[in-house]
Amino acid sequence: MHTDVKEFQNSGNYVKNSLTPLLDIHLHSNRDGELAANGSITYVYIFSAIALFILLIACVNFMNLSTARSANRAREVGIRKVLGSLRKNLISQFLIESLIFGFIALVLALLGTFLLLHWFNQLSGKQLDLGLIFQPKMLIAIISLILVVGLLAGSYPAFFLSAFQPIEVLKGKLAKGFKTSWLRNSLVVFQFAVSITLIISTIIIYNQLIFIRSKDLGFNRNKILIVEHTDFLGSRAESFKVDIQNISGIENVTMTGFLPVSGYRNSDAFFMSPALDQKSALSSQAWLVDDKYLSTFNIQLVQGRNFRKELATDSNAVLLNESAAKYLGGKDILNKKLYRIDDMATRRLKVYNVIGVVKNFNYSSLRDQVASVTIGYGTETGSIAIRLKGANESGVINQIKSKWDSYLPGQPFSYSFMDDNFNKMYFTEQQTGRIFITFAIIAILVACLGLFGLATYAAEQRKKEIGIRKVLGASTANITEMLSREFVKLVSIAALVAFPIAWFAMHKWLQDFAYRVNINWLVFLAAALIALFIALITVSFQAIKAAIANPVKALRSE
Repeated sequence: MHTDVKEFQNSGNYVKNSLTPLLDIHLHSNRDGELAANGSITYVYIFSAIALFILLIACVNFMNLSTARSANRAREVGIRKVLGSLRKNLISQFLIESLIFGFIALVLALLGTFLLLHWFNQLSGKQLDLGLIFQPKMLIAIISLILVVGLLAGSYPAFFLSAFQPIEVLKGKLAKGFKTSWLRNSLVVFQFAVSITLIISTIIIYNQLIFIRSKDLGFNRNKILIVEHTDFLGSRAESFKVDIQNISGIENVTMTGFLPVSGYRNSDAFFMSPALDQKSALSSQAWLVDDKYLSTFNIQLVQGRNFRKELATDSNAVLLNESAAKYLGGKDILNKKLYRIDDMATRRLKVYNVIGVVKNFNYSSLRDQVASVTIGYGTETGSIAIRLKGANESGVINQIKSKWDSYLPGQPFSYSFMDDNFNKMYFTEQQTGRIFITFAIIAILVACLGLFGLATYAAEQRKKEIGIRKVLGASTANITEMLSREFVKLVSIAALVAFPIAWFAMHKWLQDFAYRVNINWLVFLAAALIALFIALITVSFQAIKAAIANPVKALRSE
């Protein structure tokens, strides 16, 4: 290049080289021109945390269901204590039972994984196989997890049941401590706070995806067919373009190496003066297009004119997008001169004349603001974009393929649709939305199972009270309302806990998008009502069952 680094930088150019470890590219890299849509380590952490919360909810449910069954096991505990069993022996028994349940759950989980793995691979876009589970490190991790979960889930029931006093139990009196325990209430709040947070997150993610699909991008991506690798045509590319333009069902054709989707990039620096003053430097995308580019993509011209094939002077003409025009002063931009270093060795400059301004178009992901684009007139044979018309798309594609085969026999015909390329930019978000829905459904089902256990326990604890109320004339509706009231209150508290957590998490997630939806309070209300409705159905089933029970059975021992 015959120039040193300082001179290169003083010319307004800034280059920083860096290397990314190969194993870090998929989850830790998000650069222009990636070979495929990247994953995100953030999402890995998020889904791991959600999975952990769901596992904790399941542990909570086991505790609640075990204590709900305490009445059935109270006499067993009392008799064992009378016969000389020590409390530590009872605790060991209940913990071993919990571990056995854990290993039974592991077998069922392996069966479920075998049955659902294909569906999960489709959902997540991965290709996982069961062989991963049987790797030594994974087996050790799974068995360790079962031991930890089994001991954690079994600890409270073990200490709770082993604390029963044999005399009280054999008289038919259960421990009352858990009936109004703050721990029980806290567990219910925790379960539904997680569920409501997931519901809110799912709704907002899908709202953002709908917004992305419906937002005006500044160009029309629909019915655009991209014929790839047209640089193989060499000097015959223009002839191929003219030939396919005559095919019925084709509205417009443009040949370019730059498409308004992620991956097609070329940055350069332009200056307002030949002195190359850094204060007048414009760092911009620099694209070469033909005179049919704007009409093919329906990009709106807001000032000036488009390129004209018959004007030789247009080889030095440029169009700016609104961002570039605004950076350079906005008003009176037409016919202004721009300068670019055409040869670093000789410092030769190329002078461009601004002939028009186009409306901003989102050529990258909606995560990014529309940056400056400088569009020059020229030939780039990387690809051909074709705007189709009519319904016979497959017939038109076959005709284009026939033309391709006549020019390049034996060379594969490769094409794609622009809307598919656009959707690939948001593959991670679409994937995230689907997985969030799945997690939300699982969390709600598991939470409802726990709520059902608590409702069972509450009904068992208050069965004599219910019997007396029925004898005194209380209706089924009155008793159902009485048993449901406490749980409605707890779910409402869970909603209040979930709201700020969900708002913070979704606000942070949306910050990744330069163009995003507003977080509407109606989403929070809808999520709370959904959770409340599901909770009421769950509790009401057990409450109605308790309300219609024969009061004589409940009062028989009195």
